[in-house]
Amino acid sequence: MLDPQFQGQTKEKLTSRDAYKLVSQMVRDPFELWLNSHADFGKNIAELAVKAAQKRMKSTQKVEKKKSSGIATLPGKLTDCESDDIARNEVFLVEGDSAGGSAKQGRDKGNPGGIAARGKVLNTWEVDRDQLHDISVAVGIDPDGLEQIDTVDVSGLRYSRIIVMSDADVDGGHIQVLLFTLFLKHFPALIERGHIHVAQPPLFRVDVEARGHTRKVYCLDEAEKEQTLIKLADEGISENKITVSRFEGLGEMNPDQLWETTLCPDTRRLVPFQASREVIAEMTANFTLLMGKGEAAGRRAWMEKDGGLVEADV
Repeated sequence: MLDPQFQGQTKEKLTSRDAYKLVSQMVRDPFELWLNSHADFGKNIAELAVKAAQKRMKSTQKVEKKKSSGIATLPGKLTDCESDDIARNEVFLVEGDSAGGSAKQGRDKGNPGGIAARGKVLNTWEVDRDQLHDISVAVGIDPDGLEQIDTVDVSGLRYSRIIVMSDADVDGGHIQVLLFTLFLKHFPALIERGHIHVAQPPLFRVDVEARGHTRKVYCLDEAEKEQTLIKLADEGISENKITVSRFEGLGEMNPDQLWETTLCPDTRRLVPFQASREVIAEMTANFTLLMGKGEAAGRRAWMEKDGGLVEADV
């Protein structure tokens, strides 16, 4: 097929009309005859379909919990702050339950909260805003578009900083882009006012044995690791006293490591995701090409044209 069309970002279903018509003509009648002669198998298939549908319906039910004050109803995945000082409060959007567990153990309970995102984040570029219930309740404001940016009521904002925290690899970059899509489309006021940040967890840890103890040096990426090794060589430290390890993800870090590298305000690295209204409008046009459901042909042309400009760690 020259131009296959798929359903969803995970491409679970081929939706090209020609393919659908061809497969339907070839399969439908023989399959119906087979089901009529194998009723027990047909019943088992129907039961599997019903159970799968019930499981999907159960998974979409919102899990909520009451805040200790009894005022706010918060998403069940949110570990909230104990402080009421909005200027200090932060929330971390964490990839996966394993990383979320480390973040909860490593955090300062008086300050940042954490909300765990299970698996891949959905592409929310074209979803209805009523499907953004959990994130809307967590941050304390309703979703709005760029055209309502002047009228958005941010008085209920519950955190001064909303921090995206994902792995330092390609998959983590994918998570970041999907969350940027969410905020750019549905919460542009938070971007304009500087409330969105991106955590920069290290990809490497360099252990140096010197004078009876081990010194740990965290490196953001490959380039920083190479600079660190050159610096250690200049200090006269031999290679057999240096051990380099790579973190496979945030969930692999111990809570104390996650605290000192990514959570602690004194030692972490944060990059603000902030832009003016004009830049947000320009990004919106670009994201329509990148994330729009009907833009597959445009994305393919764009990748064929500019894909060679990217060096991806895959």
